[in-house]
Amino acid sequence: QVQLVESGGGLVQAGGSLRLACAASGRTFGMGWFRQALGKEREFVAGINWIGTSTLYADSVKGRFTISREYLQMNNLKPEDTAVYYCAATNLRYSRASARAQNYDYWGQGTQVTVSS
Repeated sequence: QVQLVESGGGLVQAGGSLRLACAASGRTFGMGWFRQALGKEREFVAGINWIGTSTLYADSVKGRFTISREYLQMNNLKPEDTAVYYCAATNLRYSRASARAQNYDYWGQGTQVTVSS
């Protein structure tokens, strides 16, 4: 069983930046990030396919967040970005990035991101 561990979360002022990392204990293919704010359902943030040729972003983060296979770079953060961020990974070689949580086989424990206004 592959384990994922997120790092890089923290407290930042609005307009600031954070970089989240996801370390995997074994081989993974597609990667994704999801988030869950207090009292809300988990939502897709960004995804990338196994060779890095396909990326997908939620409308709310387009132009501000950039996903790579190693990091989620978050710029121009807003208070509404405050949430627990979860790294996820697939064990299949999907040709395209996926926003479907059901496609991800492994999940991290999450890292808190708090953006103050």
